[in-house]
Amino acid sequence: MISRRGIGMLIAYNRFLKYTLLFAAGGFAYGGLEIISRGFSHISMFIAGGICFILIGLLNEVYPQQMSFISQMVVSAVIITVVEFITGLIVNIWLKLNVWDYSNKPYNLMGQICLLNSTLWFIISPIAILADDYLRYYLLREERPHYKFF
Repeated sequence: MISRRGIGMLIAYNRFLKYTLLFAAGGFAYGGLEIISRGFSHISMFIAGGICFILIGLLNEVYPQQMSFISQMVVSAVIITVVEFITGLIVNIWLKLNVWDYSNKPYNLMGQICLLNSTLWFIISPIAILADDYLRYYLLREERPHYKFF
């Protein structure tokens, strides 16, 4: 018989594996998008992508069946923009690695984020929402995703 402590450790290990898988999926997707769009990426984008993917996935965990798909898209775009801004402050401003600079784009904030990219994140966000939901459903045997669009 497995003790309560053993069960707790097994649950923690399963959660660790789940979030490691989701982090890696988001990191590779984000880096891949960057490579497709500008020809190269940076390890910080892998980390930012992993964080974004986990946070976007948590929307359904925290607000199951309450958030419309369009609302998830809006919140996802905000999440990605905020993570990109924080990453930019660390990587570009503090560490001075100059991985990207949006200073030449209209409506930018400190050259780290811009309105155009935030709009693109809104348009691309359904891919992240669906990818997270179906990875959880098919690979992790979680609940089948259900959506309300408005």
